[in-house]
Amino acid sequence: MRVAVIGSGIVGAAAAYHLSGHGVSVTVIDGGYRGEATQAGAGIVCPWVDHPDDEDWYQLTREGARRYPELVGALGEDIGYAQVGALLVSEEPAELEPVRALLARRYAEAPEMGVVSDVTAPSALFPPIAEDLSALLVPGAARVDGRAVRDALLGAALRQGAELRTGTATITPDGQVLVRAAREADARGRSLSPPPPEARGTTGGRPSWRQGAPEPPSPERPGREPAGEHTTGPEDAGTRPLGEDAGPHGAGVEEAAVVESEAGGEGVVAGKEIGVAAEGWAVVEADAVIVAAGAWTGEVCRPLGVELPVFPRRGQIVHATLDGVDTAWWPIVLPRSGPYLLGFPGSRVVVGATVEDVGFAPRVTMGGLEEVLQAGLRVAPGLFGATVTETRVGLRPVYAPGPPLIGRVTDRVAVATGLSAYGLTAGPLTGSLVAGLVLGEEPPIDLTPYGPPG
Repeated sequence: MRVAVIGSGIVGAAAAYHLSGHGVSVTVIDGGYRGEATQAGAGIVCPWVDHPDDEDWYQLTREGARRYPELVGALGEDIGYAQVGALLVSEEPAELEPVRALLARRYAEAPEMGVVSDVTAPSALFPPIAEDLSALLVPGAARVDGRAVRDALLGAALRQGAELRTGTATITPDGQVLVRAAREADARGRSLSPPPPEARGTTGGRPSWRQGAPEPPSPERPGREPAGEHTTGPEDAGTRPLGEDAGPHGAGVEEAAVVESEAGGEGVVAGKEIGVAAEGWAVVEADAVIVAAGAWTGEVCRPLGVELPVFPRRGQIVHATLDGVDTAWWPIVLPRSGPYLLGFPGSRVVVGATVEDVGFAPRVTMGGLEEVLQAGLRVAPGLFGATVTETRVGLRPVYAPGPPLIGRVTDRVAVATGLSAYGLTAGPLTGSLVAGLVLGEEPPIDLTPYGPPG
């Protein structure tokens, strides 16, 4: 059996790892573009505090978190995984009571969260934090390095025989995959309409503990980036938001689009009929296709005649260092509202992230940095003198109807996306689920709630 995996983020890499481990011939297509959610994710694994009114969401993230210790052992390398615990903090002690009750209710089926306890002096565990905050400690929470997880999964898949191809991929109406080398000259910006109003919330119920609803554009806030805006510029070089021959991880051309070949000619690669691939495009031989292209999944699948309402939700994040301070075992800090904070080895602290519906615009903005830094210093004023060493931006894939999207869209093509801010928690599991679907395995959880429409 031959399977093409479009997308090399954490979901695509996990799918390739699962498939190649079962002796399947796998080709992973990596577009290598900016805006990939995996590359920017903070690495929080603490599912028990979220999705209080959405059991389908919670089941996927809970099972994803539960699999991590086993995955660490199987990969046999450092992926930055450590159970450091999470501090749920608030200025008002009463705000902690609903999440305390939620954790108590879920503990019987998820004892791996550990015994939740009150912390009278949270700054003893996370020194920069404000002294007047009340906190609960969830000891089972963990952090992980998303880039390291993705690289370890993909590396293991390659050692098991998978092939990695870099370039732009498109899928034809009959499910054939075409790929060619990516070229910066092909980048073409185009506006993306903002998501429908019903898609702007988090998961359809009460807001989750750490994933707030995005602020809509407001004339009272000058300089706010309009929803759906995309500006092609130096920051976007090599990024293909939408349109002909566009998209990270192989975002595809639209049906009946005509694209320019490497030799300068033209060929219809996504029209109603296809004989041979257009010049400059190579056919990826595959019996089945997995589209794990994150926020670009809907565009990739459009030539199939399938409309998947997947859209990007931008998150900007800041990395800082505290020279000479051991931050490796600091707990994750999750305020009731505002940014999260967590420590990593190397005196590094991560603060993030914004929640923005602005279309395919993977840019770090002045307004985004202001939002993250001000809110972060409000929670942890002791970071005032920290050195800002890096900023990251990712486009979280959101599936408008609610829970993530995992399932077949045609007999040949399956999709896995829509993990929003929980990609690093549930990504490895989601990749294995969609791979198992292609292999005809019995899934460990019921996939019905995550299936495509129709």
